[in-house]
Amino acid sequence: MDDPIAAWESEGGSAVRMAAGHMIGTPNQIAWAVQIKSQVDAEFDRVRQVLEHAATKQSPENVTDISAIVRIPEDKRAEVMENELAGYFIHDWQDLRDQVSQMVIRDPRYEAIKASQIARFGPGSARGPNPRATKP
Repeated sequence: MDDPIAAWESEGGSAVRMAAGHMIGTPNQIAWAVQIKSQVDAEFDRVRQVLEHAATKQSPENVTDISAIVRIPEDKRAEVMENELAGYFIHDWQDLRDQVSQMVIRDPRYEAIKASQIARFGPGSARGPNPRATKP
């Protein structure tokens, strides 16, 4: 028969709550998640900077749209960063690729902005969105 205490300890022991960040997990999970959370925060910053830079190169009509799009990752950042489970960051954010960009693209507000641009400018207009664009 397996020793349940040994199995429990090998899985990291009891979950603790980190006082400063209110994160829940084992001490090792929390330490790992804090590192991942920092990388995730930096990725949200990167996406915001790309969008803000794109706004400087757009017509006034598109600047308004891009400003609205910039709010999307900021809202998503708040949702992600408020999660207290260390396992969430380890499981869902450890392998950071284009997750932030994909969160923006899949947001209904982004889809509505893109649909509005196509309605205003037409799908092939030089002033409108790039219909082949897949990332903000």
